[in-house]
Amino acid sequence: MADEIKQTENTESDSPVFQIQRVYLKDLSLEQPNSPGIFLEQDAPQIEVAVDVGAEALAEGIYESTVTITVTAKVKDKVAFLVEGKQAGIFEVRNVPAEQLDPLLGIGCPNIVYPYLRANIADAITRAGFPPIHLAEINFEVFYQQRTLALAEQQGSKDSIAVDGSSAIN
Repeated sequence: MADEIKQTENTESDSPVFQIQRVYLKDLSLEQPNSPGIFLEQDAPQIEVAVDVGAEALAEGIYESTVTITVTAKVKDKVAFLVEGKQAGIFEVRNVPAEQLDPLLGIGCPNIVYPYLRANIADAITRAGFPPIHLAEINFEVFYQQRTLALAEQQGSKDSIAVDGSSAIN
């Protein structure tokens, strides 16, 4: 009976753990360099969106995952507004195989964090007096694969590259 209890405890302690500890807005900035004159423009703005993700180990089994979005709206050659937001989450990840850790931090965590960032960016743009911009869904799996390939080509190697740019453990 004691062996069964010990075996159950070992099985539970070896089970994979993935828990959200906190999701928070790490940074948000808004610039309107041509206001109030930009509000008089009749042309529709051209919108550019840039996306970046990152991950960092904070402690043993505790990671921060971030998603950064920069939205730039231009009317002709004038910037109407520039919004940059960085949403982050703290995640507990334990007993996950090493080959699954990078994809989890580069795909799974951003999928959790991104909806919060979308709402914060939309709110900032609306509060700045502009029509709302609704950011599209992002396929973070494709984004992760593209980034991994780009980093591998940049480093001239075919090794797997982690979200933070370091070599992944395979």
